[in-house]
Amino acid sequence: MATRGPSELGVKEFQAQIEAIYLERDKSRGTLGTFAWLVEEVGELSRALRSNDRQNLEEEFADVFAWLVTLASLAEVDLAAAAQKYAQGCPRCSATPCVCRHREELEDLP
Repeated sequence: MATRGPSELGVKEFQAQIEAIYLERDKSRGTLGTFAWLVEEVGELSRALRSNDRQNLEEEFADVFAWLVTLASLAEVDLAAAAQKYAQGCPRCSATPCVCRHREELEDLP
């Protein structure tokens, strides 16, 4: 896959790129090991959010996204297809922005 600019890399292309780079190594690590790396990266993102260092924030968001994509690939989930859950707005009320008003409705949302 040729290197492309960030504005040209959609979710499907990003998932394919991450698979091309890391899938064989990730398969040997397994799902639980990969999930542990994702959690570690979320912790690093948490620290970056608290420090508000712009460059570090971008790096950590990229790392979290890459590990999430890796985990999805190991689980054989197409993230671009999975994201369609939100294509029509809020999955519960279908509005954009969400207009869910009841706590019971919000409990089922991410």
